[in-house]
Amino acid sequence: MATDIKAPQFPESVADGTVATWHKQEGEAVKRDELLVDIETDKVVLEVVAPADGVISKIMAAEGETVESQQVLGTFDEGASGSAGKSDDKPAEKASDEASAEQKNDAKSEAADDDDSAGDQAGPAARKLMSEHGIAADQVKGSGRGGRITKGDVEKVITDKAEKRASQPAPQQPATLDVPGAPGEREERRVPMTRLRKRIAERLVSAQQDSAMLTTFNEVNMKPIMDMRKHYQPEFEKAHNVRLGFMGFFTRACVEALKRFPAVNASIDGEDIVYHGYYDVGVAVSTERGLVVPVLRDADQKGLAEVESQIIEYGQKAQKGKLSIEEMTGGTFTISNGGVFGSLISTPILNPPQTAILGMHKIQERPMAVDGKVEILPMMYLALSYDHRLIDGKEAVQFLVAVKNFIEDPARLLLDI
Repeated sequence: MATDIKAPQFPESVADGTVATWHKQEGEAVKRDELLVDIETDKVVLEVVAPADGVISKIMAAEGETVESQQVLGTFDEGASGSAGKSDDKPAEKASDEASAEQKNDAKSEAADDDDSAGDQAGPAARKLMSEHGIAADQVKGSGRGGRITKGDVEKVITDKAEKRASQPAPQQPATLDVPGAPGEREERRVPMTRLRKRIAERLVSAQQDSAMLTTFNEVNMKPIMDMRKHYQPEFEKAHNVRLGFMGFFTRACVEALKRFPAVNASIDGEDIVYHGYYDVGVAVSTERGLVVPVLRDADQKGLAEVESQIIEYGQKAQKGKLSIEEMTGGTFTISNGGVFGSLISTPILNPPQTAILGMHKIQERPMAVDGKVEILPMMYLALSYDHRLIDGKEAVQFLVAVKNFIEDPARLLLDI
């Protein structure tokens, strides 16, 4: 039974997608739920799997083509077998009968070849085989009467070519920028930009053009949090089966600060300000395909262990390209941790329509003046980029100071002060 292979139903925020990779080809047998094709959108890569055991009979949308939601990508023959499977499944008697019939047909073809006019070099069977394999008449030495070309002569040429290809060394892959070239060479490599990278570029440019973006900085002493982690890490990991990281503390600190400064958790919609009564915190994750921002829904209702577990889960899914559009949609505030790559200080760019984003950075020991004495402390620069159209400088600075106070004195989170 033939069925259509269709693109997934795209959400309203996704207009179309691009056929990224066909993992199976026409005539190839597949198993139920086996991956057929990847559809790349500007947010995620969607997978289309086989609805049942069968064969791909036709591919209608080639790699690189733009497709819309529910568009037919190809046809699928349910229950059919691939060409390899068909030959293996033949009973011995049937195969023997077919072989005998083929020999008789060859003999008839060769006899017909002999009866052809002298101007013909090959008979119908030989000509058909030569046409299928792109073999010219001058490439075949005829063994029939008067030098006529038989089907067996063509098959010998095909076999010789296959053996010659197998004996040749594999072709050397073209050099890329990842492999150093010879001294003095000036190599270039041009590759098409992925849809995700295009979308990231559009959003970054839009964020700078459509907002009055400003960044304020502060620094935080990480020693209290680091001491707490060191002291409670074994018990925490044993109780929750997850390591105690920094992101849990910063997520909790940001949520408490957002409660005190609602404008930082708001967004601008045209000429309206939308104040959100919930706290969906986006966590920027870097992947090979680009930056993605999965969202921790209702972060104010999650404990440290739940936050850490979900961030780890999102990170693993992001690296495998398994994040869903729902997991990356929305968000009222974003946290970006450039410190994992060694960044000392930066100015993060807004994630529209959000009006603020917190940037974390590398922890570095620095001499600090404490009560009139110089102490070496693990310090981190914090950066808050915000939309000045909605958030005043005073609110931005006070928000960042609140985050700093929660991190330097975690007891404030418990005491709600």
